[in-house]
Amino acid sequence: MKRKHIAMWAMVGLIMSMAGCTNYYKVSDPGSGHTYYTSKVKDGGRTGAIKFEDAKSKSTVTLQSSEVKEISEEEFEAGVKAKAPTPAQAPVPAPAPAAAAPVEAPAQPADPK
Repeated sequence: MKRKHIAMWAMVGLIMSMAGCTNYYKVSDPGSGHTYYTSKVKDGGRTGAIKFEDAKSKSTVTLQSSEVKEISEEEFEAGVKAKAPTPAQAPVPAPAPAAAAPVEAPAQPADPK
């Protein structure tokens, strides 16, 4: 009887530890190019959107169009710790050429009379 209890509790412990496993996801928004990292993705309802908490910013995000990929814990940690890419600097436009100064017509000699 004692062996059965030990085996049963061992099995319960094993099942509980397996239930605690976490999945990690990389969510990409193809429209904006943003990449998010999360451990839980929820269905946003009838619209087909997904809802999740971004692990980097801790904000709730809802995306209508997205790409979700399951990743390893190492990839997740690296993605969360990585700095967000800085937006590309817009090229500075070259200064416009200076307007040409009006050219004066040569002075006409006075008409001798």
